[in-house]
Amino acid sequence: MHNVAPPSAPAHSWFRRVWPGLLALALFLAAAGAIYENICEARDRRFNPMAGRRFDVGGFKMHIDCTGEGSPTVILESGLGDTYLSWRKVQPQIAKFTRVCSYDRAGLGYSEPSSQPRTSKVIAGELHALLQAAGVAPPYVLVGHSVGGFNVRLYASLYPTEVAGMVLVDASHPAQLDRLPPGIKDMHADWLRKAEFTEYTMLFGLPRLRGQCSEDPVLRAAACNWHTAVEAVAELKSFPESAAQTAAAGSLDDMPLAVLSHDPQRRTGSFPAGMAIPANQAWEKMQEELAQLSTRGTQVIATGSSHSIPLDRPDVVVEGIRKVVEQVRAAQATSPSKAN
Repeated sequence: MHNVAPPSAPAHSWFRRVWPGLLALALFLAAAGAIYENICEARDRRFNPMAGRRFDVGGFKMHIDCTGEGSPTVILESGLGDTYLSWRKVQPQIAKFTRVCSYDRAGLGYSEPSSQPRTSKVIAGELHALLQAAGVAPPYVLVGHSVGGFNVRLYASLYPTEVAGMVLVDASHPAQLDRLPPGIKDMHADWLRKAEFTEYTMLFGLPRLRGQCSEDPVLRAAACNWHTAVEAVAELKSFPESAAQTAAAGSLDDMPLAVLSHDPQRRTGSFPAGMAIPANQAWEKMQEELAQLSTRGTQVIATGSSHSIPLDRPDVVVEGIRKVVEQVRAAQATSPSKAN
């Protein structure tokens, strides 16, 4: 009599026995990750408190940090997804000759999220509400880095009597998605996918575990959190609409304007080598056009700097702001009514 091996169990039978354990393990790891993230966030913020204050702007609170004295007040607007700390090398120097405020857009850093769309027009309105709530009176010199350039241009369009000068720091151009090399659009989609992955995994501490959060505890306390990741994704998705809003904002007439542009000889790290030269050439042309927004516009190249001019060449930013502040003060001296 021959021994006959028993038939093997069907694969679906094996899966039915195993999947509850796998599900339990996944839920345990998710819960552990969420607890780890919450503990780390609370610890970072306990030992690295924010500078400045938070003010209610109609149902949620926004954070602003003002230092120095004098008029006009300089308002610093960060790039996409950046907190007020992106100006940490600039603000102390500005505070030596006038009042200066950096802030966190709704959802970023220490500001609570907003239920409104994350377009430049909405952001400009929220900044206006914050400045009023904080008692920061005009006139303002608005300084916008990267996509922050959209926001300050929209602010000047919506509240023209409050804005006396502007500094655009390697600011975005409304037509850049169409005028940069075609591959940039593919990269834009890739940046969005990566930002969404960070958003989805931040709740469970994965970016922190992977070393994606800053090693600087002050920067980490401000930016390594879920709501900041959500806001960055929302701003990136709103970029085309914000660009269209900015394109319709019009010129700056004769407003004192300084355009600070990155070094065209310095390749942007995220661009492939073959794309860097045409991208920089197109960017240079668009930066020249930004300087033409005002009859008093000037342009300065931040030699040796990447797109992150406030960090690479803060001295260039400080000097550009100083010159615009001096022009505004000269105008105030000859026409006192402009200061009111």
